[in-house]
Amino acid sequence: MLERLAGNEFYCFLDGFSRYFQIPIDPQDQEKTTFTCLYGTFAYRRMPFGLCNAPGTFQRCMVAIFYDMIEKTMEVFMDDFLVFGDSFSSCLSYLDMMLKRYEDTNLVLNWEKCHFMVKEGIVLGHKISKSGIKVNKAKVDVIPKLSPLTTVNLNGIGII
Repeated sequence: MLERLAGNEFYCFLDGFSRYFQIPIDPQDQEKTTFTCLYGTFAYRRMPFGLCNAPGTFQRCMVAIFYDMIEKTMEVFMDDFLVFGDSFSSCLSYLDMMLKRYEDTNLVLNWEKCHFMVKEGIVLGHKISKSGIKVNKAKVDVIPKLSPLTTVNLNGIGII
């Protein structure tokens, strides 16, 4: 994925709002999410965070929605979306297509965390730009500052 992203002129980083909670649960399956508390019994209507298959289900939904755009004009990793283009106009066109699809499927973005038409950005701990892939120096610089290990855990047994 990093190699596909590197070398582009412009990038748009978008963040989905409330992640899994945007995915409705089929009414027939809602009873499977039932829980009991002091105030009664409740079932989720939308996919909650922490449901065992929620991450995989959410990723499959995103791939199904953007199936024809992934790897060509955009990438999706959970609720992080990255639109890219080799020119301002192509990136803007791809962004327009992506946002229309997003709107058509009633998804919502967290606008405060979105960055549009930037020349570089961090993806999976790597800095991508037109010049290629580079290590995120901020991640490397912190390593010498880490304190040395004081305990070792072998199969659940702590040894000091």
